[in-house]
Amino acid sequence: MPETKVEIVEVSPRDGLQNEGTMLSTAAKVELIRRAAASGLKRIEAVSFAHPKRVPQMADAEAVMASLPRGDASYIGLVMNRKGLDRALAAGVSEINFVVVASETFNRRNQGASTDESIAVWAEVARESRAAKVPVSVTIAASFGCPFEGEVPTARVVEVARRVAEYQPDELGLADTIGVATPRDVAERVGAVLAAVPSIPLRCHFHNTRNTGIANAYAAFEAGVRVLDASLGGIGGCPFAPGATGNIPTEDLAYMLNRMGVDTGLDLKKLVETALWIETQLFKPVPGALSRAGLFPRAA
Repeated sequence: MPETKVEIVEVSPRDGLQNEGTMLSTAAKVELIRRAAASGLKRIEAVSFAHPKRVPQMADAEAVMASLPRGDASYIGLVMNRKGLDRALAAGVSEINFVVVASETFNRRNQGASTDESIAVWAEVARESRAAKVPVSVTIAASFGCPFEGEVPTARVVEVARRVAEYQPDELGLADTIGVATPRDVAERVGAVLAAVPSIPLRCHFHNTRNTGIANAYAAFEAGVRVLDASLGGIGGCPFAPGATGNIPTEDLAYMLNRMGVDTGLDLKKLVETALWIETQLFKPVPGALSRAGLFPRAA
């Protein structure tokens, strides 16, 4: 194996909580982020600067950022428009992540704009983030399928990737927003995007909606991806995509990679403890398997 390290980006404080009916307090969100960092997670998608009326779970983004200890991790803020960018920069995020949707219908439902309009905003976000010396990435949502249009051709994903790459993101993400991908899809699309924009590091974001998330993460790793998103406990989903439940559980992904001999730098015991803690905050079991089955070997 030529490379044996994978970076896991923790998304539970944002993508995890935004689709939950239980509204966590600011203090509970900060505690979740603190626990994630203590488990070894170095990049954490902490907040979203979406309109509070559209995503009320993220209404306290500024308060969360103001309460976070600095130096423990890199805190990512999700933005979808210029106002969101201004809020994120003022709040002092460590990184910016912008979203463009591969399908036209979903882009309009998610962001109230066409894909072309979002790419134009992305160009401005990229320029302003660099001027502020804040790393900036772009995620192409619905890269494997759309809840409204159905199949999204690989050629469309490559086209959007090429267009957003013109503005030189520090990282490019492919997201299976509704959890429809299979390992074959992942291998094909990752390969096509890497061939089209080889100079930009690629990250993948998989939902476990149809129980293929871990298999898809493995396929992405085999295709050369070394940065993967995941959510502690497997919580989350997209409120604007019908049925888009659950992310890959961070602890399950880390377990698989560690058993493969891949270094994640994460403390599995602390990840499991946090997944179980999340259950107490959401008042329901989390989807992750490792927190139920336990570590192996038990001495771990």
